[in-house]
Amino acid sequence: MKDKVVIVTGASSGIGRSVAKLFAKNKSQVIAVGRNEKELNSLREEIQEKKGTVKIVLADLMETSQVDKLVTDTVDNFKRIDVLINAAGIIANGSIETTGLAEWDKMMNINLRSVFYVMHKCVPHLEQTKGNIVNVSSVTGPRAFPNVLAYCVSKAGVDQLTRCSALELAPKGVRVNAVNPGVVVTNLHKRSGMDEEKYEQFLEHSKTTHPLGRAGNPNEIADLIYFLASDKAAWITGATYEIDGGRAQTCAR
Repeated sequence: MKDKVVIVTGASSGIGRSVAKLFAKNKSQVIAVGRNEKELNSLREEIQEKKGTVKIVLADLMETSQVDKLVTDTVDNFKRIDVLINAAGIIANGSIETTGLAEWDKMMNINLRSVFYVMHKCVPHLEQTKGNIVNVSSVTGPRAFPNVLAYCVSKAGVDQLTRCSALELAPKGVRVNAVNPGVVVTNLHKRSGMDEEKYEQFLEHSKTTHPLGRAGNPNEIADLIYFLASDKAAWITGATYEIDGGRAQTCAR
């Protein structure tokens, strides 16, 4: 992946941050996109200390003009786009009875609409480089879980977006895949409103819901994403990879 130009959304924390660091470690030219300027600056310092190449971009992917600028500036500065990693996303509780339309729209807009639009804008450039896309979905994409209705639906949409676009882009040499993590130790659940005590209880409970007996860590997800983006996965497209400690093999608990 040396010198490959890689856009990583959601890079200010969690899986996206680990992905940005891994690609930079392997000498890719990383464009790290996020909404937390402090964390993006911290990421840049961390990568530069290890002699990696990174450009941070403070952007709200809900704003199409900012996505347009992200793609245009990347091509202007780096002359190409080789890989797109869509790792930005949110989670929130809510059932069919308690989820309001505003909460539903927010979830769909951030987790699905923005993924579609970033892909849509990057595809013409990925066609030129025979590049690829890796989307970060969830174990809740193929499996149903209670009280995270909108999140489940948004991730199911990401899975289908991955499969459909993979078929459409295959003749052009562009691969599209997704990863479906189980519970991973990030700030995702805390940002949804879970306090420290409840989060620790949640992680403890995850030992029983994941057959391998623990939650995952972001570096493990980043390793799979890196593989899928590399030439070692050159004959893989349209795949949605479960990386969840076996959780998708179980019934809801």
